[in-house]
Amino acid sequence: MTIYILKRLFIGIITMFALITATFFLTRLMPGNPFEGDNVSDEALAGISAVYGLDKPVFEQYLGYLGMISRGDLGVSYKKPGITVVSLIAKGAPTTMLLGLVAYTAALLFGTLIGVAEAVTKRKAVRGALMALSTLGIGMPNFILAIFLLIVFGVWLKWFPVIGLTSPRHFVLPVLTLAVYPIAQISRLVHSSFTEAQRMDYVTMARAKGLPRTVVRYRHILKNTLIPVITNAGPMLAFLMTGSFVVESIFTIPGIGQEFVNAIANRDYTLIMGMTIFVGAMIIVCNLVADIICGIVDPRIRITV
Repeated sequence: MTIYILKRLFIGIITMFALITATFFLTRLMPGNPFEGDNVSDEALAGISAVYGLDKPVFEQYLGYLGMISRGDLGVSYKKPGITVVSLIAKGAPTTMLLGLVAYTAALLFGTLIGVAEAVTKRKAVRGALMALSTLGIGMPNFILAIFLLIVFGVWLKWFPVIGLTSPRHFVLPVLTLAVYPIAQISRLVHSSFTEAQRMDYVTMARAKGLPRTVVRYRHILKNTLIPVITNAGPMLAFLMTGSFVVESIFTIPGIGQEFVNAIANRDYTLIMGMTIFVGAMIIVCNLVADIICGIVDPRIRITV
């Protein structure tokens, strides 16, 4: 198990290094300068660029940035002088992570229930309706769903508030927006795995022993059915915790999403890099945890990988 974890850590470190490198050079390819403005002269622009080291060759800037982040320093925002990138991330990350965790919990619960219902129901109409909803959930972009929910349930019906995240009622619309796609994805995974598991020999044996139907389904079948769900749980958690940027903008939620979008629009290089490192680290950690859990649940995984 230790070797398995070390392999995953090594892959994560290499992935993070590649992500930092690619993002750094891509930001430098963005047109313009972070300090350009209508009232900034060429002399002042050159002076500010020199202060922040932007007048140096790109590769020299890259080596300097690697040295800086190796000390745990993500730098200072170009557009918010005196405010560190770490403080901006620390301010918005808890809100984004809380929203993602709530959506993740809802996705796991309802996705599993819907998938099992699709697999065990004998009514073709019910199965067809659930599969149609799953297909719709996978195909609909979350920003379209967010706008639809905001207009219908926030503006017309006025059932839920649509700005901020200050009460449990504020969570309903953004969580529903984020959770629809993973619910549909999980339900399809559970449905296919559950249907396949029902034809396995150990299930036939359990039924032959006269075990109750609920025991066979939820003790024998569901346990093995959840392995592919666990495999996808890591990337899904990272997606929900860090991929809510558009949803945060639509519902005016003070998370890291708005900061990230503004950083890209303003060409705030240090903030873009800091947010990218944070998001990348979250994805890598979530994937690592999912791999470890899969290795514990199914020892064959860590032996063959």
